[in-house]
Amino acid sequence: METQNIWNTFNDELYFFILKRVKNKNDTNDIFQNTFLKIHKNLDKLKNEEKVKAWIFQIARNEITNHFNKEALYAGEEVNTNKEISQDINEDVCCFDRFITDLPKIYQDVIELVYIKGLKQKEVASTLDISLENVKARIKRSKEILKTNFKACCKYELDKKGNLIGEPDCTICNPC
Repeated sequence: METQNIWNTFNDELYFFILKRVKNKNDTNDIFQNTFLKIHKNLDKLKNEEKVKAWIFQIARNEITNHFNKEALYAGEEVNTNKEISQDINEDVCCFDRFITDLPKIYQDVIELVYIKGLKQKEVASTLDISLENVKARIKRSKEILKTNFKACCKYELDKKGNLIGEPDCTICNPC
């Protein structure tokens, strides 16, 4: 298994996994980068390639925990040694939760199962009793809806690869 293969297979899923927990785009990018750096450096320690997904998501969880522990140290707070990430974190990603909640139910279910709960697409297909192709189509359509919503409401831009860039300029998140 090579880092490039892991990237090609899991980068979107891992990014949204981190974003959902951290709720800050800049911190998510840092944690995402650190996660892939650790994946690359420790790839030789992966004992069973069939468990690569669990392995990379555990690295991400550890990086998220490290991030919040560092934040707590800087703020003079007691360090949280619990592996559970608090859901009370400031929401710096403009409208993210609202857009997920506002998705049509068929898209919301797939996004939550794949990107938030970390299930494999095949598992989601089995859970929802739909085809794998249908799961992939729903994920693609969900991403299109989310990008459209971010672009329209929050004034994000899309780069050449279709990724959201810029800072939010949203009257809902930044009232005058």
